[in-house]
Amino acid sequence: MSGFTPSIPLELQIRKVIFEKFNDPDKRFTNDEIFEILKSNGDIDPSWIIDDTESLFNEICDSGLVRNIAQNFTTIFLKLFDPIEKFQCGSCNREIFLGTSEERICPNPSCKSAI
Repeated sequence: MSGFTPSIPLELQIRKVIFEKFNDPDKRFTNDEIFEILKSNGDIDPSWIIDDTESLFNEICDSGLVRNIAQNFTTIFLKLFDPIEKFQCGSCNREIFLGTSEERICPNPSCKSAI
């Protein structure tokens, strides 16, 4: 991986894409779909491949935002547990997106403040 630093942490970008495009607990989506949207937005290291984001998707599964319903090699099929809500973090001043049953902690890796 190169020294590219996104202007918005990828963890927050992924959550925003899910909020805007897939905010329905009955809808399934894949990490590939999200990765393609991230690439088209241009705020991701252009040399990255889907494998470089695997740990980020595992983190959102571990957080309770989404669940892994199936996997086929590098494609992970996901579903939300609950709808996502939009917040403004008072500490880092970023727009953040949390599932209704998720712990109210900022998902920004450099913040992690209580919401």
